Amino acid sequence: MGAMDHARATGLPFMKMHGLGNDFVVIDARARSVQVTPELAMRLADRHMGVGFDQLALIEPGGNADAHLVFLNSDGSTSAACGNATRCIARHLMTETGKDRLVLTTDHGALQAVDTGNGMTSVNMGPPVLDWQNIPLASEVDTLHLPIDGDPVATSMGNPHCTFFVADAEAVDLTDFGPRIEHHPLYPQRTNVQVATLIGPDHLRMRVWERGAGLTLASGSSSCATAVAAARRGLTGRAVHIDLDGGTLHVDWREDGVWMTGPTSHVFTGTLTAEWLCQ
Repeated sequence: MGAMDHARATGLPFMKMHGLGNDFVVIDARARSVQVTPELAMRLADRHMGVGFDQLALIEPGGNADAHLVFLNSDGSTSAACGNATRCIARHLMTETGKDRLVLTTDHGALQAVDTGNGMTSVNMGPPVLDWQNIPLASEVDTLHLPIDGDPVATSMGNPHCTFFVADAEAVDLTDFGPRIEHHPLYPQRTNVQVATLIGPDHLRMRVWERGAGLTLASGSSSCATAVAAARRGLTGRAVHIDLDGGTLHVDWREDGVWMTGPTSHVFTGTLTAEWLCQ
């Protein structure tokens, strides 16, 4: 009997977690392999008929690392990076193992995670990608000043981002603006969209439309991309506080990568029933 056949017969355990309201279903696939199809991910993401999440994360055996993480968006598409989910899972694994430092691999590469005390978890999301080919963009342009109305900045943190600096981030109708930019022809793999406002020295207010998930309360990789864009523009230094709809993250662009620090929450553990999985 295959792993998913077994799950359909016995149920499938999962954890519900969030980082600043950016919420996740996490499935531990270390002991038994679990293949989540895009169709199953979309069913799970339904907040009325499933569980509901911004991203789904699988914890898989890590080889030389502590674990390997795989991410799917609520529309069933895959993502190579999800910063807040990485922090949530790192906190879970630190609690499980007693370690205060981990190495987690993703499709984007190896990420370091550190317990920074007071319930805060920090993850190094790696160096930003700033060249147009690898973000990727459809044509050679200046990534610091894209030829799009609003003069946004392009960055990749393992996934593509488009950051707009605006007078008032809260005044932007992201449900209209976000999907139009997400599907802009300059971004062949679509893009995450951020609107950010400088509200004090090294202090930004940011809201996000996530590729494949829509409007979310927070996004770790988007926060990292926004911090990098602000520093490149000379609006801030390389260490900033970013206020999102769900709370505040601290982002520090260091020589070894972009470090993101904030709280996490493991809300509950449950089991997807065999009956639901077989529908």
